[in-house]
Amino acid sequence: MNSINILVLSCGIRNKIIQYFKKELNGNGIVIAADCSELAPALYEADRHFIVPKIHDEKYLDKILKICKENNVKGILSLIDPELSTLAKHKNEFLSIGVLPIISEFNQVELCFNKYFMYKFLIKNNFKTPKSYINKEEFYRDVKEGIINYPVFVKPITGSASFNINKVYCKEEVEILFKRYNNLMIQEFMDGEEYGADVYVDMISGETVTIFTKRKIKMRAGETDKSISVKNGNLFDLLQQFVKKAGFRGVIDIDIFKVNDEYYISEVNPRFGGGYPHAYECGVNIPKMIINNIMGKVNDVNIGNYEENIYMMKYNEVMILRGNL
Repeated sequence: MNSINILVLSCGIRNKIIQYFKKELNGNGIVIAADCSELAPALYEADRHFIVPKIHDEKYLDKILKICKENNVKGILSLIDPELSTLAKHKNEFLSIGVLPIISEFNQVELCFNKYFMYKFLIKNNFKTPKSYINKEEFYRDVKEGIINYPVFVKPITGSASFNINKVYCKEEVEILFKRYNNLMIQEFMDGEEYGADVYVDMISGETVTIFTKRKIKMRAGETDKSISVKNGNLFDLLQQFVKKAGFRGVIDIDIFKVNDEYYISEVNPRFGGGYPHAYECGVNIPKMIINNIMGKVNDVNIGNYEENIYMMKYNEVMILRGNL
């Protein structure tokens, strides 16, 4: 096996992802982590780490490409939404130096980042999804006609980590938020169970090769804090249809609501979700699949091959560093 060096961008507090890649490489390559903050704890889990400029800095891309060239990087991925578009937009620049970006194409990434575009895509392709509005007057008309009712969520059209999401109960609250912030949308409140899916679409074959689903028990800061593994053939079929229709590649994190025995696709992130450790610990080994793709190997389809009723419970750990960073 040739040395497979993997660069994980914006590693932040995602220590487990670094640990999993190191375990799966098993000495046949190194894991390199990068972040714009020297106080990102996941940096210090990696075999090698770099402090890089912020995403919008003009020197950012050159720095990342330089790290790749000087460290014989073969695969690259990011763990945060704002960086995904940059990685996808410059995909060919990485490919030209022998680095495989584990990311969908730019248009698919942008589709995920704009929640209203995703809503329109889902409706157009007959997937159930919470009703969404960018025109508040249209929303008020539908409230009046009984098509939708309060409470609803008011959230940024583009955003991540549940920043600035508000549950509102009346027109006055909607007005206040729309006056205070730009680029907001109104989304139907789904009174049902929330599920999450970790999906990997093979970078070479384009086939959906694994799906792990969990019922969310508790959320914290937009991430799954406690969950239980579940399996449902109808949900697997729905997710396969959606991922194929959208044309995704790589790691996909999908939020779903179950209301009256029907599944509604809510949000989609083309990256590792915060709850992915649940999937890995149940045997859904996406880091290994990524390594296979970097090596030029196509992964076999292996959907639903995990145990049900396995609970994940996150808890806090601390990392202590001494001396000057």
